[in-house]
Amino acid sequence: MVIAIDGPAGSGKSTIARLLAERLGFTYINSGNLYRAITLRCLRKHISPVDPEKALACAKEADIDYRGQQVLLDGEVVDELLHSDEIDAWVAQLSAIVPIRHVVNDLIRKIAQGKHVVVEGRDITTVVFPDAEYRFFLDASPESRARRRYLQGVSKLSLEEIADGIRKRDEIDRNKAEGSLKIADGVVYLDTSDLTIEQVYDRLIEKIQL
Repeated sequence: MVIAIDGPAGSGKSTIARLLAERLGFTYINSGNLYRAITLRCLRKHISPVDPEKALACAKEADIDYRGQQVLLDGEVVDELLHSDEIDAWVAQLSAIVPIRHVVNDLIRKIAQGKHVVVEGRDITTVVFPDAEYRFFLDASPESRARRRYLQGVSKLSLEEIADGIRKRDEIDRNKAEGSLKIADGVVYLDTSDLTIEQVYDRLIEKIQL
């Protein structure tokens, strides 16, 4: 079974997808972290994440996998390195490179093969798993998403700077040549701006029949 969740950055989809996976005993796949791992690898190798040819080569050479809920990059657990301001500044642009999207989408399908999975990202319900048994789109206002990010304490930016970055990232995500952020027909839409994680979980689990 595939539970697919899309939505903009900071909408709560990573937290709720991880929670669903834990409580249902499913494998959790965060597609955004795969793009972040590729971005990290590019930066480590002094490759511009927006150089289409070099970034694609870097992506193809990368050894990326999941161990439980941890991301492995070339054998190293890198979860704690994936949400820095530097990676935030580059990942949306790198993920807009169409051939890199193909690399990541193939990787997601490979990881998910033969498993019960909860997968979240920007184009999971539209491109990666358009026929998933359950498809959700989680949304929230830019202000609400910026506040969540700020309270995580992982960014050195001000609340206003984070909100500005989120708006710019939304613009990139909605205008990608392939895999753009959009609400597909038949997807369950939920605005999480004023909901707790448990309330979001309850709304989604109501729709899922195991």
